[in-house]
This record gives sequence, structure tokens and C-alpha cells, in this order.
Amino acid sequence: MTRIPEGERIIMEQAFYLPMLLTVLNRDLLVFNKSPFKLTQPYLNLVEETIQVIQKELEEVKRYMKSNTLKVHQVKRDEAFTMFLFHYKGHEEHLNYFNPRIRNKVQELMDYYLFKRHLEKDSRTKKA
Repeated sequence: MTRIPEGERIIMEQAFYLPMLLTVLNRDLLVFNKSPFKLTQPYLNLVEETIQVIQKELEEVKRYMKSNTLKVHQVKRDEAFTMFLFHYKGHEEHLNYFNPRIRNKVQELMDYYLFKRHLEKDSRTKKA
């Protein structure tokens, strides 16, 4: 059982999920640039804009973590698990994450940033 409150843990997890997502999107950007799409620019625009949004959110996460003395570091990785060391207000906790769970979470975040966040923005606009 972790001593880290759920809200803080989620923010700390973003500190390693978002960079992973940026890595995936940057690799995809290279693929789009080399692919024989007839019209590549819309894909490039979508991915580049998404990267900028994620970078801004990652900056906010880092700023929040710094101001609240929170840190997270990858300690070790094997075929099945990745261990992270969480520093939470003077306490240290080691948490293991199942690698397929990490991959699924990054995929979920990719789905959100590329598609679902636009739906949320549209639904907020319609309510206003």
C-alpha cells in the first residue's frame, strides 16, 4: 500500500508516461515524413500540435512536482516490469509497473491526446 495520495501519484506517473508518449509521437512523425501519403501535411500537423500540447502539460507536471518536492526516477527494468522510485515529501517508495500496463497506458494517453481531448473541447463548447 502506498502512502502517496492518488492525485499526487497520478501527477508523478505523468512525469514518466508523457515523455514515453512524446518518444512514440516523435518516431511516428519520422514515419509520416517518409511515408508515401498523397497528403502528409494534415497528419504532420496533427502530430506536431499534439506534441506541443503534451510538452506544455509535461512542463506543468514538472513545475508542480518541483514546487511540491516530488520526484520520480526509473530504477530498473526487465522483460516484465519497470521499477520507479517515487520521492514524496521526504518519503521514498519503490513501485513496480507491469510493462504491458505501461504500454497500454501510453496507448490510452495517445488516444486521448490525438482524439478524445478534441471531443471534450467540442462538448464544452456546445454546453456554453
